[in-house]
Amino acid sequence: MLSRLRNGAARVAEAVAGALDRAGVIDRSRLDETMGLAWPRIVTGFAIMSKNTVDLAVIGYAVGVSAVAGMGFAFAYWQLAKFVSIGLAGGTVSLVSQNYGGDERGRAGLVVKQSLIVAALLVAPIVAGYVLGAERLIALVGGDGAALFAGTTYLVVTAPALAFEFFNMIASRTYAGVGDTRTPMIARAGGALLNVVLTVWLVLGAGLGVFGAGLGTAVSIAAVGLVLAWGMTGRSYFGRGASPVPVGRSGPWFDAGLTRQLLRVSAPLIARRVAEGIVVFPLLWIASSFGQATVAALEVGRRVRALLGSFSWGFSIAASTLVGQRLGAGEETLATAYGRDVIALSAVVYVLASTAVILAARPIAGVFVDGPAAVSATAAFVVAAAISAVPLGVDGSITGSLRGAGDTRWPFVASMIGLYAFALPAALVGLATPLGVGGLYAALVAEKLVPAGLNGYRFRSNRWQAVSRRYRPGAGDAEEEAG
Repeated sequence: MLSRLRNGAARVAEAVAGALDRAGVIDRSRLDETMGLAWPRIVTGFAIMSKNTVDLAVIGYAVGVSAVAGMGFAFAYWQLAKFVSIGLAGGTVSLVSQNYGGDERGRAGLVVKQSLIVAALLVAPIVAGYVLGAERLIALVGGDGAALFAGTTYLVVTAPALAFEFFNMIASRTYAGVGDTRTPMIARAGGALLNVVLTVWLVLGAGLGVFGAGLGTAVSIAAVGLVLAWGMTGRSYFGRGASPVPVGRSGPWFDAGLTRQLLRVSAPLIARRVAEGIVVFPLLWIASSFGQATVAALEVGRRVRALLGSFSWGFSIAASTLVGQRLGAGEETLATAYGRDVIALSAVVYVLASTAVILAARPIAGVFVDGPAAVSATAAFVVAAAISAVPLGVDGSITGSLRGAGDTRWPFVASMIGLYAFALPAALVGLATPLGVGGLYAALVAEKLVPAGLNGYRFRSNRWQAVSRRYRPGAGDAEEEAG
């Protein structure tokens, strides 16, 4: 029976690969490489994004809309800190993949060491600020009453786990940079399952409410960090999964030129991500002016889009790794072909996935909130989020290709334009005119659509290839501007 299922799945996969190849979406050989890297990262993305989503659903069932709104406020601060780690990890994977592709394993390992040092310096003050100022921070964006209590509790409990999350992001991207996305997938998926078990037990079983949801999340994140630390030090998991660029006490820990490269590549990524996180706060404040039910609906929409974004985790990291490795080997034409194919594949996947979510918007909304009015309001945000997920997915693959080349400044500018020249003004127009909540729908779409268009233009220009020459093995600290 199992053998028949495997054979059937293999035939379906072969038929799909052939159809995509004939349609000109992606070359069959590149599809194998792309999916080999992407599917574990997709699973990893779902595992990571499910933590907050599960917390939100369980709390919505056990406590109510006000607690969901409060957790939405707390998630905004958590996400802001996490975006810093994602930006740093993005710079890490860019340099690790190029040096590993250029057969400079020692240099790739040194990148990881310095990334961990920078991560420690960044996360320590963030954790302290969140723990000590949680109540003031939640109140600042419109939290009051039950929402203020829920948001404060969740932020205080989960903030210390950010130290582990920073490490987890760097470890996951390091593995991806050397072509191993399965090891972090297993660790992250295990952490997601642990989170579900702990959250359900602590909230529904032990009756600990928001505190239990935060505790389950914090413990599961720490557990993932301990598991990944084993492999990152060069030790295997039953014969597999040892990092080929291990972190150990021996060898150098600092290289000024490499540190400058890491900061130069990571800084625009961090700035872009932080700006994406900051814009959420005025959006939440605007949503709170329409009531806590609107805050909850907006947060559910953002959680649904984050889950859809898991596909982009896979395609983006595949693009970064494959493009970066080809560039590291000096194969610019092949790097371009890989980037184009991954971008086209992500577009097909996102159109199909977003359509499915739109058709199921009301049942999805019903998982998080009760009552016809709340379900209708939340379903509308789910639809807007699903529409915006299509440009999000395409942009993820484009940005991944640019990131593999070390070209991180242009995506940063593109993101700023989308967020602050289009999304935020759209939401403000809704606040000041009869458009109302419709402004928030428009903001969700604009913040992803505009950067996708601008980054697509950058990719077609091929200027990112010239940028990559600055970061290839042997390039040293040489400067080369692509314009």
